[in-house]
Parts: sequence; structure tokens; C-alpha cells
Amino acid sequence: MELGRVTGTVVATTIYPGLEGIRLLIVQPLDRHLRPRGRHVVAADGVAMAAPGDVVSVVASREASLALPALPGPVDHAIVAIVDSVEALQEEPG
Repeated sequence: MELGRVTGTVVATTIYPGLEGIRLLIVQPLDRHLRPRGRHVVAADGVAMAAPGDVVSVVASREASLALPALPGPVDHAIVAIVDSVEALQEEPG
């Protein structure tokens, strides 16, 4: 499970059967201090409530397809939670 920030939406004119009605969102992965890291991913909105600007929890691989109502969904990433706050323990130097 990773943290990410929703940065946009994807519009698809054709979608895989069973994924109709599931929104696809662009997510920027974040580190534990909510700083961007890595490349954006497209994630299916498993909570059906995520919006641009939200910090979310994202799962990948087989777990992503299990997070959707239609099993199994052919997705690589899925949003499973909208994050209200993050508390990171301070790292010790060195």
C-alpha cells in the first residue's frame, strides 16, 4: 500500500466490460512526508469518492483488482482509502 495524491482524471471512450462506471484517476505517488516521488500512475477509484487534490492510499497488482466491485478487474492500481492525516515518526540521522 502506498500514499498518493490525485492529480487528474482519465476519460475513456471505450472501457473493459465490468469496469463501466468505475472512474480512472491519475495519482502521483508520495513519500511518507507527502513529497512527490516516482512517476504518475492511473488508478481505478475503488472508493468511488476520490477527487483531485485528495491524498489517497493505493494498492497495486492483484490486490488492485480485488478492491473493485467486479472481480477480477483488469487494473494495475486501485484507490482503497482517502487519507485524512499522516503522522510520520522523525527519522534519526545517519
